[in-house]
Amino acid sequence: MDVSKLDLNLLVVFHHLLQQKRVSAVAQVLGMSQPAVSSALGRLRVSLGDELFLRTQGGMAPTPYALQLAEPVAVALDGLQQALNVRAAFDPASSTRSFTIAMTDVGEMYFLPVLIDALARSAAGVTLQVVSVTQPTLKEDMAAGRIDLAVGLLPQLQAGFYQQALFKQKYICLMREAHPLAGQNRLNLASFTEAEHVRIVAAGTGHGRVDIALEQQKLRRRFRLTVPHYVALGDVLSHSNLIATVPERFADRTLAPFGLVKRDLPMAVDESAIHQFWHGRLHRDPGHQWLRQFTEKLFGDSKMPHNEQAV
Repeated sequence: MDVSKLDLNLLVVFHHLLQQKRVSAVAQVLGMSQPAVSSALGRLRVSLGDELFLRTQGGMAPTPYALQLAEPVAVALDGLQQALNVRAAFDPASSTRSFTIAMTDVGEMYFLPVLIDALARSAAGVTLQVVSVTQPTLKEDMAAGRIDLAVGLLPQLQAGFYQQALFKQKYICLMREAHPLAGQNRLNLASFTEAEHVRIVAAGTGHGRVDIALEQQKLRRRFRLTVPHYVALGDVLSHSNLIATVPERFADRTLAPFGLVKRDLPMAVDESAIHQFWHGRLHRDPGHQWLRQFTEKLFGDSKMPHNEQAV
């Protein structure tokens, strides 16, 4: 039978008849009249070609075909009810919902340790999947609901998206404690440009801003090593005299584990504002609203305006 030709409200009556076994009881539960329940049963009998229920002294007894339908119909109605309840309410303490977040690798290193620890304490059943913000289908996946949230510097997310500022951060110079330049509390421009650098070519890291600031003074850095991500940066710097220009919050996570120090840059570089982005289709979803508020509470800077804005 083509389900599109079936009035699905009839299945609700069917489901309750299985449970209550009396037309009068079903009418009371569903707020219908007894003739309306009987009429619904009659239409369902015609549609399915089976009596479905037979009158007995003990009430309405299901036919073998009705018993075959009982479990699939109950499962389908329960699944639909759960789907509708997602919009109606979200309880992080009991939820088993999975969220997908897009980040850069430096974002993973900064956000995930804090995020996972906080989830374990207040939303233990909630799970995360992390994907890269550099994937070419980011906008399409967010618009389709396959990605819930993106965090970072993402100017490509425009029409149809919302954003919320989390914090601003500056870029600093990172090096090992025994580096010759570590003895300088303030780096000068000459020593900075003469040093050998690691260049991290990763989306949303702000390295383009550093190069622009140097070019304005007709200066360039000397790159000994170029890498596509931040994963090995701490090890590389701790075992060499290379230096790197990185976001300060990332630097703070690497100082103690790798024996590194940070120094201010010897020239002015614009700070970057880190935002969380989401598509308009999820803007009013209660679970998504909780995720955004949870992220903002963990990482938001009190000095930043945290209002949610359409891009």
